[in-house]
Amino acid sequence: MKATLPAAALRRRQLLALAAPLALAACGFQLRQPPNFAFRSFYTDAPQSSTLVNELKRQLAGTGAVEVLADARQLNRAEVLLDVLNDQRERVVVGVNASGQVRELQLRVRFKFRLRTPQGKTLIPEVELLQERDVSYREAAALAKEAEEALLYRDMQSDIVQQVMRRLAAVRAL
Repeated sequence: MKATLPAAALRRRQLLALAAPLALAACGFQLRQPPNFAFRSFYTDAPQSSTLVNELKRQLAGTGAVEVLADARQLNRAEVLLDVLNDQRERVVVGVNASGQVRELQLRVRFKFRLRTPQGKTLIPEVELLQERDVSYREAAALAKEAEEALLYRDMQSDIVQQVMRRLAAVRAL
């Protein structure tokens, strides 16, 4: 048999359910909004093979507020130009055991860029973003470690793309 709540208890629950959104609204809580950019069209001459730049282009196009120009013939329509000065992945051995076998690696993603107008006005001066991750390594689990490295590179790349997006959103005047 189903138990029913008295009217007073039901009313109390309804008031508590309404109190939570009101408390959140009163403290200034707000869901994250898509960034507002000072520009409407974007072009970069980075190579198509750059997975980081391709993810950045997808993120920009996904906002719906920025047209990502892919063709150099459309360069005259671009309000801003992203110059990619360095886009590099590194894999460095940082630890070996007594017999010289690799035990620890450091993975790095470097991304250096600047943002300017087609007239040459610098909006974001040269900036280098660096992400590093340490990963243990065992020869017996080489295939699994390769998959882990790919996942870590993807994670670092996403972090850098988010940092670039925040910097692009911080540009106010063209």
